[in-house]
Amino acid sequence: MLPKGIQSISELCVPPTFSVREVMEQMNVTRVGIALVVVEDDVLVGTVTDGDLRRAMLASVDFDGSVQQLLDRKSLAGTSDPVVAQVGISHAGLLAMLQESCVSHLPIVDVKIRVVGLATRSEFLPDPTVKTQAVIMAGGFGTRLQPLCDEIPKPMLPVGERPLMELIIERLRDSGIKQVNVSTHYKREKIMSHFGNGGDFGVEISYVEEDSPLGTAGAIGLMKTPEETLLVMNGDILTHVDFRAMSFFHQEHKADFTVAVRAYDVEVPYGVIECEDIWAFALTEKPKQTHFINAGIYLLEPVVHQYIPKGRHFDMTDLIQCLITNKKRVATFPIQEYWVDIGQHADYARAKEYIEGKGTL
Repeated sequence: MLPKGIQSISELCVPPTFSVREVMEQMNVTRVGIALVVVEDDVLVGTVTDGDLRRAMLASVDFDGSVQQLLDRKSLAGTSDPVVAQVGISHAGLLAMLQESCVSHLPIVDVKIRVVGLATRSEFLPDPTVKTQAVIMAGGFGTRLQPLCDEIPKPMLPVGERPLMELIIERLRDSGIKQVNVSTHYKREKIMSHFGNGGDFGVEISYVEEDSPLGTAGAIGLMKTPEETLLVMNGDILTHVDFRAMSFFHQEHKADFTVAVRAYDVEVPYGVIECEDIWAFALTEKPKQTHFINAGIYLLEPVVHQYIPKGRHFDMTDLIQCLITNKKRVATFPIQEYWVDIGQHADYARAKEYIEGKGTL
């Protein structure tokens, strides 16, 4: 058994000597969400999942080091031995194992632990993003992009031959999300006349109309609380973020709220001296510091909605701090895929160059 689009199990296999970066590049090609770490004769010694890679990003793991370091990290956490199924197991048996073990991938091995196949959760169970609604925050004035936004709202700026929001909706639709809510304020008629009810774009669109700007979270307070997970994203983002992977990550960690984050490097232009009391004990010349910034994409469970006030300005930063204060489970999902926040003219120029070079998002 092989996932759709995979011709041979060898496409998913890597040796322990591969670098983490090489594994990540291979997984970006196969798009299955797992790499099988094997030694001679395809004997399975471990697995690396999409979630493992993203947790490694948060832990500042050296991506040029060998993948063995990820297996060692899993060993320390007590999760190094992958759940496997024996060759010949029935479909019902595979489904039961996937459900009981709460994993998304199940390597199939023979009696010598040689990999012969892979079963995936998506083959047996509904895609979790299908039940997810999306909200696109599209009510801003686009002040920093004037005069481009004098006549049209920022989400309607053309990127390539289509409005930015068309590309966003296409990505959501291709991830299995069919219900899209759009919060509008500035020049809302331009958005509503272009997208209508969403039928021409393969989704169902509802509009949340803000009489006055309510911030990046406030508009959600105008909506009826959904019974399922809500994906919220800013309407000025061009990205390849894997929404399915983000949804699995959110579920895996039983989070109430997940925020996508992006690594941002800051280089200090001076030598930094570290001190203890009056004594210097180290000097680093022009060090580079990495921080994780808010990438403007979020997953919210229904319990979160009680913390969003109705009818007043409230930003996502306010909501995140409120949830942390109330000891809710707030997870961070690091993204390594293409991402740009089109907030300024230089960002807009880069986004257009990217689309023109790639031909499509």
